[in-house]
Parts: sequence; structure tokens; C-alpha cells
Amino acid sequence: MKPGLTAICVLATVTAFPILADVEYQIDLTSPEHQLAKVEIQFPETTGELVVNLPVWRTGKYQVLPLADGVRLFDARNDQGEPLNWDRTASGEWQIYLPEASRVTVSYQIHADMLGTRVRHIDATHAYLDASGVFMYSPQYRDEPLSVELDVPRGWRSYSGMPAGGRHGFKAPNYDVLVDSPIETGINHFREFSADGKDYGLVVWGEGNYDLEQMERDLKALSGTASTIWDDYPFERYVYMVHATGGERGATEHLNSTIIQLPRFNFREREDYLGFIATASHEFIHTWNVKAYRPEGLVPYDYQSENMTKLLWLVEGSTSYFQYQLLLRAGIATPREFFADLAKRIERNIKNPGRDQQSVTEASETAWIGGGGDYAINHGVNIYSEGYLTSMALDFALLKDTGLKHSYRDVHRVLYQDFKLPKGFNVDDVKGILTQLTGRSYQLWWQQHIDSPLSLDYNNLLEQTGLALSYGDNDKIKPNLGVKLKSGTLTMEHVKRDGPAWQAGLHAGDEIVAINDLKVTPVGFDKRISDFDVGDEISVTLFANDKLKTVKVTLGEAPIGKAQILGIANASEQQKAFLKAWLGIDWPFDAKGDFL
Repeated sequence: MKPGLTAICVLATVTAFPILADVEYQIDLTSPEHQLAKVEIQFPETTGELVVNLPVWRTGKYQVLPLADGVRLFDARNDQGEPLNWDRTASGEWQIYLPEASRVTVSYQIHADMLGTRVRHIDATHAYLDASGVFMYSPQYRDEPLSVELDVPRGWRSYSGMPAGGRHGFKAPNYDVLVDSPIETGINHFREFSADGKDYGLVVWGEGNYDLEQMERDLKALSGTASTIWDDYPFERYVYMVHATGGERGATEHLNSTIIQLPRFNFREREDYLGFIATASHEFIHTWNVKAYRPEGLVPYDYQSENMTKLLWLVEGSTSYFQYQLLLRAGIATPREFFADLAKRIERNIKNPGRDQQSVTEASETAWIGGGGDYAINHGVNIYSEGYLTSMALDFALLKDTGLKHSYRDVHRVLYQDFKLPKGFNVDDVKGILTQLTGRSYQLWWQQHIDSPLSLDYNNLLEQTGLALSYGDNDKIKPNLGVKLKSGTLTMEHVKRDGPAWQAGLHAGDEIVAINDLKVTPVGFDKRISDFDVGDEISVTLFANDKLKTVKVTLGEAPIGKAQILGIANASEQQKAFLKAWLGIDWPFDAKGDFL
């Protein structure tokens, strides 16, 4: 830490001028044991009516949430301390009536137990505050400068990507910055470092089996790779916030920071750690893709309703596509690990019955619904995974059409250059960039791959880079019922569309009890299916809607083992050059196609 500066000041975003607050927030966190806090907001002098809102969704999670459910004891007073009349006019809206012009003080109690959704959480050791679930705003003063002051227990340390406004205070030029700059305060670990001329902080709450030195080292290496895609940075300082939890997991990108949550003992094993650092890469990329530039439907944010766009797949899928590439370029992930991740994604896509039912355009438009379950798997795709593969297909098309001169990275470089906020971009803008880079129209390509369900021949695609998708010995297959069971039970969580169980009329929620009149157990289910051959007809006894019945099922097939991506023996120089232009690494295989 720099001499003479508090931790909070080190993380403050540099501004060219002081921010003079027009709206003042205070939050009392001095009794955190009951997960309660008191929020007080001072609004400037207002005449007539003042509307205040709490958002109904949180940036980074495109789903309406019950954020106002934790609000109680709402109160509004004038500058003389006299109560003002008010009505609640929507789930996240309060209308305050002023008989005469006055400053207005709004106060309320907030209950903070939404850790897993990364909205608000308070306990005896910390408070995590995402403004969307904590701090109300008035549309009338949304663009005005503001300050936030925290009253916290002794020994707590406070961090945010916002400029510091005291030991436990912050300032922002408007509510849009506040709502995208979460605060972590409490008992925590802290590291700071610099990369490529920018300053970074690492704040970790919770005990676990993480290695702070390794995290700092790899985050520094990751943070230095941004120039492989973009020409500059939309921030001066950036904060990586990490929660080591009792089971909650997930992550959210923000304007100048990210919050990443993992179970406390899910950091040490290599696979677990790669999951953590890949998530950090994903959220870091979002600092450009969606925070610095984003689709028109998200500009400006409407905090009180859904923000629709056909391009959520580009927001999330492109970010997923680049995340492991940055790890590869930073030397954090090996080529073997990169291709193992890619093979897993392709295998999941091949096994997803919904991939021929829904396009990424439609998936972007339905993301706000937040549905899941058996129907979503059988008839839909995910903007993250399908968006990843769409991005890869587009990348390969660009490389091929430009003789390896331009790639998908250039698309995002131009989006950042030409469509920085407050501008937004649309589908035609993206198509225009593709034409600008290649000299050809991508209208038909877009219709076939983005507005229609994505259908890719992965081996033909990968062959351009000297790679091949394989399960090893293709003759090795196993019998398959086409179901996924709920963990530790015989209840079917998913019945694959057009699979053996589907064709026999089985449904998600049915509970299997016997096969060929012999009882089965959750532990022994897979072994019991393996007793048969592909094509065998078996009797499955199950409870469906609490009624016992027996149906005949003809077993299908599934490959044994996992998909893998290997190098082609004696790959050509052209194929090696394609891989180099794609990933920025030298050919990682020997003459036989094995990893070096």
C-alpha cells in the first residue's frame, strides 16, 4: 500500500475534479448481526412531488428480482423534520407529496440476506452492498452527483471502485455509477498491484483454501492481456472482489470491479482454480463488453423494467469465448487446458437437444424470463454457451474471409472505438463492421447462424486449424436411457427430447423404482443400465403422478469417455498459421498431433 494513503483511497478512481454531492446517502451498519441496516437519503430541494425507486433488476443479471422485498419502515420528511405523505405506487416505487418546496429526507430499513444473487448481504463479518438492492434513487436526480457514507463496526475496511470520500465514504458523478460500483466492507484480505499502467485491488472476504499470492500473480498476468483486443482501458483502477462462501457461487461484472463467489474450499484443486480464474477473466472482459459498449436495448438502463435486445448472446457469449483465450495468452492456462475446455463446450452443444430448436437471437430475447428445467433444455439454448460457439464460428469466418488479417477481436475493438457509451449499437451496426473488415456482406451468414438455430460441423471447422474432435475409439459406446436423474435420487430431472425415455413417454418428475422387475438404487442405476446392450428392450417401472406403471424402453447409445480436441498429424503450415492467428500461440503439438 502506498505510504500515507488508506486502503480505500488507493482504490479510488482518479477524477479530474472533485465531485460535489447533490444527493447524500448514509447507511448504518453498526449492528450487523441481524442482517439489518438503516439507509437515509438526502435529496435536494423539491417542489410538488418526489418519486423514488428501488430497481427491479440488477445490472449483470438480466432477470427481474424481488429487490424491494427487504424494505421496511419507509419514511419521508421535509427539511424541518416533519413527516410527509407518500404512496407506494409500484413494487419498487414510492411517491412523496410536498405541500411546499423543501429538501427531502427518505429513510428505510433494509434486510440483507441475498448473498447468492450478489445483491446485498450483511453479517457480523462484512456487508456487501450492490446499490440496486440497497440505495433508492429519484429519476429526477439520477444524473446528479452523490456521496455515500458508511457507519461500520470498528476494524472494518471498506472498498469500492468509486472515488473515496473519506475513510468509509465514496463519491460518484451519478446514480448509474453508484448502481454499477458495489461496496465491500468488513473483515477481509487485501492486495494491490499494477498491470499495463493501471492499478488494481484484490479484496477477499471469508476463509478458504485460496492462495492470495497465486491469485494476485495470476490476476496481474490476466489484467495485462487486455491490449490483445482493445486499444485502451475504460478505467484507471479496478477492484477484484472475491467471496469465499459456505456454498454460494457465481459472479457479476461491474463498471470498475467484479464480484466472484465460490465455496470456500473450491480454490485449491487445479480444475477448481481454473474455474475461478476463468470467471475472473470473464468479468474483466465485461468491463469493455457491456460496460463500456453495449447494445441499444441496454442504453440507457431502465432500472424499473426489462431491457430487451437481440444481442445478449454477443454480450455474454463473446465474453465467454474470449475468457480462456486471455488465460492462454497470459500463460495461466496451458494449450491442453484450453482445448479441454473447448471440447467440453462442443460436447455439451452436441448433446443439447434444444440446439436445433432455438436461435441465439431468440435466446437473447427470452433471457429475461429466466426459465429453466426440462423444457428449456429440450427446446432452448443458453446465451453463454451457444453465444460462445456462435462467436467462434464468426471468428473462423472472419479469419478465412480476410486471409487471417482480421478476427473477431477486431469486431470488439471497433465496437469499443465507435460505440462507447452513451451510444449503443444494433444488429445492423455489427453487420456493418463485419462488412467493413471483410469487404463482403454477412446478411446470409447472420440469417443462417444467428437468426436460425446454430448448426456447425465441428470437425470441418476445426480442420482449418489442424485440429480434430475425437472420443478416442469411436467403436466404444454404451447403452443409454436418455435421462438425467436428480442427485442422489431416481427421480428424472431431465428426459432428453427424442431419446429412448422420451419416445417411451417418460417425463421429468417421474420416479424409477425397478428395471425388468428388479429394484434399482440411485448408486447402482448406471451400472444396471450397463448390464444391457444398445438396442435392448427393457421394462422400466416408475411412479408417474403417484401412479405405478411399467413401460417398455429400447436403449439408445452414447459414447464412452469425453470428447477431446487433438492436433492432426503432420498439420500443414497453413493450418498452423490459422491457429496462430486465432489464439496467438505457436503450434502446441508434435508431428503426431500429441501435446508438446
